[in-house]
Amino acid sequence: MSELLPFDTDLMVDDRLRGFPPGHAPLPLSEIGAQGWRPQDGAMALPLLSLSRAAFASNTALMMRAVTEAGAAIAPHAKTPMSPDLARRLVEAGAWGTTVADIRQASVMLKAGLKRLILANEIGGAAAARRLAALLAGHPDAEIHVFVDSADLVANYAAAWGERDDLPALGLLVELGLGRAGLRTPEAAQEVLRAALEAESPRLRVTGTGAYEGAAATADPAETRARIDALMAVTSAFHRSLRQAVGPERSLILTAGGSVFFDLVIAGLRDVLAEDKATRLVLRSGAIFFHDHGIYKRGMAALDERCGLVVGGKSVSASEGFKPALRVWAEVLSVPEPGLAICGMGLRDVAIDQGLPIPLQAFRDGSPSEGADGASVLRLNDQHAFVSLSAGSDLRAGDVIAFGLSHPCTCLDRHALLYELGEDGGVAGALALRFG
Repeated sequence: MSELLPFDTDLMVDDRLRGFPPGHAPLPLSEIGAQGWRPQDGAMALPLLSLSRAAFASNTALMMRAVTEAGAAIAPHAKTPMSPDLARRLVEAGAWGTTVADIRQASVMLKAGLKRLILANEIGGAAAARRLAALLAGHPDAEIHVFVDSADLVANYAAAWGERDDLPALGLLVELGLGRAGLRTPEAAQEVLRAALEAESPRLRVTGTGAYEGAAATADPAETRARIDALMAVTSAFHRSLRQAVGPERSLILTAGGSVFFDLVIAGLRDVLAEDKATRLVLRSGAIFFHDHGIYKRGMAALDERCGLVVGGKSVSASEGFKPALRVWAEVLSVPEPGLAICGMGLRDVAIDQGLPIPLQAFRDGSPSEGADGASVLRLNDQHAFVSLSAGSDLRAGDVIAFGLSHPCTCLDRHALLYELGEDGGVAGALALRFG
């Protein structure tokens, strides 16, 4: 088992962080699960963010099985929770490695003992290449692969790696792109490939091809599919040319695949992978392990329409298989008029970029009530949620509401602690989220 940094287990926390009961003595993070706390009974400071251990474990088992049976590997994107502990759990469950978005995220994961990383972004210029080199000098056993989409970036890496002899080997993944970074034409990709091959040294090598299909999505499902299929076709063609350039023996990576369209990636790259047994397909899905009640719920419904989740040789329902694992818990502060409740949860606590939070269940004195039935969130401001209530709702100040959310990636980063809930709904542990 990889060794976590001491602050991930022995970090002392107190009531300056969300959720921690006011007045309680400070505790090491590792002891929070033994306190018998429950977010619904009013003792914990609200709002707070929770993770269902059972749902996360179930989602992990389902995704790992689907990926393995598809003949692929996965390096889940750690940017979603920025939790070294959860990243390690995924590796221990069978993940090939971990994906990060920038140099700081790479530092968090490397210092947590996670040594195989894909840095699935360009990093900047020459100074950024030197910063990455400075980080990796402290991790000589790291295996890291980085995206490149320009000859200048290749030159910057070559210069930084040529300045010192204390660095691990760096793998270059030529990125094909649509809608975000990445090379837009086959000609541009070939130019970068030539530059990368010319720059190779014992510690700088071309290790494969990268792409990201999610940025190609539009509001039209048919157009989205056509754009993704086109990107996968270009990616396949480029990877074939890369194979020809480096010969048949070199182990290569072909990486794409977020949480919504990974089935289209598998289908679009299947032929090139069948031809090339020395290439490993590495998906990078991360948010799917958390799922949600909004954007990923809709994404799984669309996946089902494509019969995209295959387990045991047959299509299964992603909507039924994946479970939303996150909840935001907030207290009712006021019911100032019939049909309206004001809750202590706002823009500082929950994401709204892909939809408003959804009231799931109300609690009074720790027990479920019907006060949130038919309720919906109208809008948020900094500290408050305006919740529309159904006629006859008896919701009152002091009641606690568990909210589902849309887009975990932009909700988790608002929190320093993620409280894990056990099967009984009580706090079974807490995770430090390392967003910096």
